Amino acid sequence: MATNRTFTMIKPDAVKNGHIGAILEKITASGFNIVAMKYTQLSKRDAEQFYAIHSERPFFGELVEFMTSGPIVAAILEKDNAVDDFRTLIGATNPEEAAEGTIRKLFATSIGENAVHGSDSDENAAIEGSFHFSGREIF
Repeated sequence: MATNRTFTMIKPDAVKNGHIGAILEKITASGFNIVAMKYTQLSKRDAEQFYAIHSERPFFGELVEFMTSGPIVAAILEKDNAVDDFRTLIGATNPEEAAEGTIRKLFATSIGENAVHGSDSDENAAIEGSFHFSGREIF
């Protein structure tokens, strides 16, 4: 059953390149409400825990290094069918394959530096949101 919340991170590449405002505008213009948001930086331990599902993959070390290379913006978004609608909004992981007008097509520079993270399931949205936010930080 689809829920009405998803989790996203604006990744270090998009933050460094000054795209926070434009990405947030695209998100809200697409009907999402931001119910929690923070500007923060992941420690190595945080990134390893958050991406533990990928720990056996060959790109894990590079992923952790990239995600700790600068600040991020973490957010919980709300909208009907939030996970699927947000995955559509952000586009394919590879920005060259992403549909025109998607966040990754507009702001990503590569598969590895692809501007944003979006939860891939309702279950992961809840897990990822609670990794970054306590209940009192969600409105």
